[in-house]
Amino acid sequence: MRKFIFERLLFLPVVLFCISLIVFLAIRFAPGDPAEMTMQQFATEAELARLRNEWGLDKSLLAQYIDFVKGAITGDLGRSFFGNVQVIDQIKERFPATIELAIASTVVSACLGVLAGALAAVHRGRWLDHLSRIIALFGISMPVFWLGLMLIALFSVYLGLLPVSGRYETRLVLDPVTGFLLLDSLINRDWIVFQSGVRHLLLPALTMGSYAAGIVARFTRSSMLEVLGQDYVRTARAKGLSERVVVYVHALRNAILPVVTILGLQFGSFLGGAAVTETVFAWPGIGKLLVDSILLRDYPQVQASALLLAVTYVLINLLVDLSYALIDPRIKYS
Repeated sequence: MRKFIFERLLFLPVVLFCISLIVFLAIRFAPGDPAEMTMQQFATEAELARLRNEWGLDKSLLAQYIDFVKGAITGDLGRSFFGNVQVIDQIKERFPATIELAIASTVVSACLGVLAGALAAVHRGRWLDHLSRIIALFGISMPVFWLGLMLIALFSVYLGLLPVSGRYETRLVLDPVTGFLLLDSLINRDWIVFQSGVRHLLLPALTMGSYAAGIVARFTRSSMLEVLGQDYVRTARAKGLSERVVVYVHALRNAILPVVTILGLQFGSFLGGAAVTETVFAWPGIGKLLVDSILLRDYPQVQASALLLAVTYVLINLLVDLSYALIDPRIKYS
């Protein structure tokens, strides 16, 4: 296993180099000048030139990229063009909110998807199977922003049960410890903030989790159908074991490996692809920060956020691969 981990980590610098180069070039070739967007129409050419010189934008692309790489290696990811604050500080402030949303969305997709897929496989060809497949297809086909707006209209506007946006009620005060709202509220035993945080988290998590649940349900159904036809399942039934034990203890455990892979990939995509959901619900996460930074052409913030998401995605996939051995002891790494 150590050799496997070492070999996987060797690819990390290559991935980071490719991601950093792509993001560096893409954001600079995009239309728009950060200096002009900062100073707007009131700036003179001399003021714009001074600002570009201060930010190092008057250098060649190669020199700018080398400066960025040198800073990243030493842990200095630069300062934001807007606000003149360290980009790492902004990421530290926003990233816990995105992780909370990603975890909650993964839990929603796992619970709904695995349950729907298992039921569809057990009742293959019956009405429950058809209903599950239709719902899964509907969940996959719905645009995330549309689903979010519909959930807001139903649960917030029409029923008045859940808040529309934000992470918790602004009138509440919480002493930060870890940056994770729910965990900090539990540490401080502030149940009012905890309840507010859960209520604000439900709609964004349900929006992202519902889309992924359709994918998980289809993979679970396909994997379960393959496993239910194996000899050891027929043997378990012949021994007189209850259908619940056969399905959820013997079959589901062996069918879960492809589903774990999908959930790991979905979790990584939730971290980097939550920008739409975070924008719809005004969720103060890194996805919304990345979108805002792209619109403002805040080069240092975009580069730092993209690098962080790339590292997180690679490490999550490594953890998913290592979890296979815990789920199925027969799996060996070489």
